[in-house]
Amino acid sequence: MTDSPVPSTVESADVVVVGARCAGSATAMTLAGAGRRVVVLDAAALPSETLSTHLLWPAGVAELQRLGVLAEVTALGAPPLTRAYAEGAGFGIGSPFPAVDGIDYALCVRRAGLDGVLARAAVAAGAEVRTRCRVESVVFDGNRCAGVRYTDRAGTVTEIRAALVVGADGRRSTVARAVGADQPFLSVPSGRDCYFAYWRDSADAPRRTAAQWRVGADLGTAFPCDNGLVLSLVQPPRTTDRLGPGEAERRYTEAVARIPALAERLRGCERVGRVRSAVGIESYFRRSAGPGWALPGDAGHFKDPVTAQGIRDALHYGRLLAESVAEVLDDPAALDAALAAWERRRVVECREIFHWTNRLARGEAMRPLEIELYRRAAVDPELAEITTGIFSRTRRPAELTSPARAARLAGSALRHQRDRLPAVLADIARELRGALAERRITRTTLRGTPSRVAPPTHTLLTTVAPGAQHVR
Repeated sequence: MTDSPVPSTVESADVVVVGARCAGSATAMTLAGAGRRVVVLDAAALPSETLSTHLLWPAGVAELQRLGVLAEVTALGAPPLTRAYAEGAGFGIGSPFPAVDGIDYALCVRRAGLDGVLARAAVAAGAEVRTRCRVESVVFDGNRCAGVRYTDRAGTVTEIRAALVVGADGRRSTVARAVGADQPFLSVPSGRDCYFAYWRDSADAPRRTAAQWRVGADLGTAFPCDNGLVLSLVQPPRTTDRLGPGEAERRYTEAVARIPALAERLRGCERVGRVRSAVGIESYFRRSAGPGWALPGDAGHFKDPVTAQGIRDALHYGRLLAESVAEVLDDPAALDAALAAWERRRVVECREIFHWTNRLARGEAMRPLEIELYRRAAVDPELAEITTGIFSRTRRPAELTSPARAARLAGSALRHQRDRLPAVLADIARELRGALAERRITRTTLRGTPSRVAPPTHTLLTTVAPGAQHVR
């Protein structure tokens, strides 16, 4: 175990939240609104940008409404996206969004503005938000998480004791490392890298449409956002080559050129700022709750950005975490039971969209059954609505992959793609194997009671720094 700086002061709170962005703010404002004393710590100065593709489907916008911040987020100026459009293999699918709590549109809001609104709402609810404060270690009392130590911008070390420590600090979570939960119990590498940039949108652009195109193994999108900009990302197949200077720019530009419809969408637009990248992506579940601690947001569960689920889940499960524990923070046994139930609920509710996301993240050219899905959805409004609804969590992927629908798609593929018969048969066999593998993972690893790693064991009140060797 490494030594932790000696605190100059020791404070107390009901909950300390590490991370003030989507998951952290949703947790904090809900708990503070329930009358709990909440301190939120974030290493960054807020508002500020963070690496994110920040699209909210209607389910995500509905979460903003539930948190009472939708009006302020709307005032940031992102246009309501009322139409979804997806194109692949020469087939275009356009559809409205299914409504969630009366919300039938998506929003693409840049993170500095969105996170600023959320942090202000947490403060307005009664939480104390402290920025530019870096958590150095987690405090344990026996096996229980009992607080954190952090260093502020002046170098002062402070300890906060709390009944619950919430690690809402992202994929490289300090809290996850300190409690021994940083290694996923299930992880799936993405077959895609992600590069994105902002463009000043043209005057005649379709500012109410969220669009996606697939050409070969490439995937590209255009999402109009605030300040007259459009966010365009590309997800080409994953590469292990190192990103040297200018490499992200080159890969982004080449991928856009390989998607003619995206290049046409951006014609007349002026790029603003640099190309940003996310490579080496993995989707995962981590152990996300234990005695006195929880990991909402990306700290505990992450999905490839290809389905744009991260912000919705951060807001949703941050809010549900707070609602689950607000009344039991003073009872350790009841608190632990509530945390375990919250963790189990997230696993159960997210496992199907996790599998679906990983299918879309394979980084391959469209296969025969996918082509047939696009062909049929282009002329079948119900099928288009199911496809769009999956992204808003109003419909389940199982509705597309049911045995009856899968049989119809297979039969249609055999009729329309006779010249590719071996590929069609191979794809049918692959989908059957994949469905069986997903079912097995759901029954075992994702059955709702995640595999448990051994928690840190401490005989005295101690602090554990990130990466330190825990005393067993």
